[in-house]
Amino acid sequence: MRWLRGTVGLVVAVIAIAFVYQRLFGNAEVAPRLVSSQPVAVIGAGSDAIAVAADGTVLAWFPVPEGSDLPRLPLEVPPKGPRLQGPVLEQVRVLGATPPALRPYVEGSYFGESGVDVNLTSGVELRFGDSTQAARKWRAAAAVLADPSVTTLDYVDLHAPAHAAIGGSGHTLPPIP
Repeated sequence: MRWLRGTVGLVVAVIAIAFVYQRLFGNAEVAPRLVSSQPVAVIGAGSDAIAVAADGTVLAWFPVPEGSDLPRLPLEVPPKGPRLQGPVLEQVRVLGATPPALRPYVEGSYFGESGVDVNLTSGVELRFGDSTQAARKWRAAAAVLADPSVTTLDYVDLHAPAHAAIGGSGHTLPPIP
């Protein structure tokens, strides 16, 4: 019976200490936060395809529908961990910033000599460099693609989004939706 009193005393002491600590140092509220895992790209193809979120999280639980128009990453199998790393993570960050109006035209991406490159379905290559200012670089790409004076090109260099450069004349622009 003596051990029971000692155990009860210890439990009451821990509760009291926790209460005092919360009153003195715990003014912060705990609020739930829901993080959405919207797929932005796929690894693999067919029934083995696995979706990936914009932050690099591998969504192994997310069923990729047949005929999905999500862009493909240049990996055949997903990484062993729960998140992508390195150059493929840079690619996913760029793909995650794609404006909704341009998503149907994005075919895939790869990491080339200049960094992240995104291929459009028309064959035009968008050269991003890295994923910094990805949304701004996408706006610059959209402005170039919407320019009526530009009818054919091979690539758009977006390393400096304020000064996007175009080159080549081998591919026509994607149709305006």
